[in-house]
Amino acid sequence: MAVQKKLISTSKRRIRKNIWKIKGHWTALKAFSLGKSLSTGNSKSFFVQQTKNK
Repeated sequence: MAVQKKLISTSKRRIRKNIWKIKGHWTALKAFSLGKSLSTGNSKSFFVQQTKNK
């Protein structure tokens, strides 16, 4: 027998969607910051081998 889906209110759906977006935003900021520190050579948590250009 088919059972109806439970409906989620619009406000609750909007809250969950915003939380999901905010998590992605912070993750993107962290990744950008890490990439920036690696490219400038200021990273203290990663050891990157530098290649010598001739």
